[in-house]
Amino acid sequence: MTATETGDQLEVRCVLMRGGTSKALFFHESALPPAGAERDSFLKRAMGTPDVMQIDGMGGSRLVTSKVAIIRPSTRGDADVDYTFAQVDVDRDQIDYDANCGNISSAVGPFAIDEKLIAVREPLTTVRIYNTNTDKLLVSRVQVRNGRSRVLGDCAIPGVPGTGAEILMDYSGTVGAKTGRLLPTGNAIDEIVMETGRTVRVSIVDVANPCVFIEASTLGLSGSELPDAISANGELIRMLAEIQAKAGERIGLHADWTQEPAPVLPLAAMVAAPADYVDVNGDVQPSAAMDLRARLVFMGKCHDSMSGTASMCIAAASRISGSLVHQAVGTRSSTQTLRIGHPLGVMEVKVVAHAGASAAETTFDSLGLARTARRLMAGTVYVPVDR
Repeated sequence: MTATETGDQLEVRCVLMRGGTSKALFFHESALPPAGAERDSFLKRAMGTPDVMQIDGMGGSRLVTSKVAIIRPSTRGDADVDYTFAQVDVDRDQIDYDANCGNISSAVGPFAIDEKLIAVREPLTTVRIYNTNTDKLLVSRVQVRNGRSRVLGDCAIPGVPGTGAEILMDYSGTVGAKTGRLLPTGNAIDEIVMETGRTVRVSIVDVANPCVFIEASTLGLSGSELPDAISANGELIRMLAEIQAKAGERIGLHADWTQEPAPVLPLAAMVAAPADYVDVNGDVQPSAAMDLRARLVFMGKCHDSMSGTASMCIAAASRISGSLVHQAVGTRSSTQTLRIGHPLGVMEVKVVAHAGASAAETTFDSLGLARTARRLMAGTVYVPVDR
């Protein structure tokens, strides 16, 4: 571990970066302990977890600001850097490596460029990223000037003030991220029997991260609810957790749906057809501006906006005939873009698909989204030494 122990604390170099609508501490893998309990303890302590305020660490008291990216030069012939994502919980003593984060993925390319981990080409550098969480390759196209990633530009994304230099993320190589299959069950729609005896229709799709999709109306929702109301609805969160766990067991992500702590994957996304709604900032998002509404729940909380990986899975599912997402989108599925209405506005993603002989054989020429990222701070994080 490349760390300096001074008195009661370890000093470890890191970079704080915003990627899309999330923030993370970025570490060179060589600066951290080997994967395992010691690394987990260090990262949780660096974030200030567990504590609802994360007051004694770098976390920002929300899941979108309690993230870690671990980077190393790749030894693979098809990648430039290897990237491991860690989701650090806020109020629970938990850290998870099962899933990738699409927003933080968009900051990996700029980090690799600015840390001189790869050769740079101007005005655009293509960074091939191997994500260890999903065993998949991502491609990031980053604008470069004077040997560094650009920050200024005219790309705007909902949930981030102002504009920035566009970073194009290509996820077409992430189909079957955890299960090896677009439709892990082979079905566009499955049924899950709840412990109450109720049957819930879902679509389970695996692109970027596996997701289980549920119609918002099935859960007694309009589809326009905002994160605080969703997260505070204990019965809804318990129901979604059961659906997630049972879907995960069905597709082989874990052996027992009752395991503790509850598994993170598949992510749960509630979808609905377009409708006017008021976003978190109080702005009205008109139905004509979107192709569907979606609300994402993971680790027992509603996402403040929409994760990049979930947006890619939603985009793919929207082109799978018969899926609940395809039904929500309806005739709007004929274009090469998908507009997703989420709690902070409407995001647009690219999807070019080809129907196969069956829904499970749908293929994709393009799955991508535009993000912005920015280096916020570089320095030293201090973590107390447990003696």
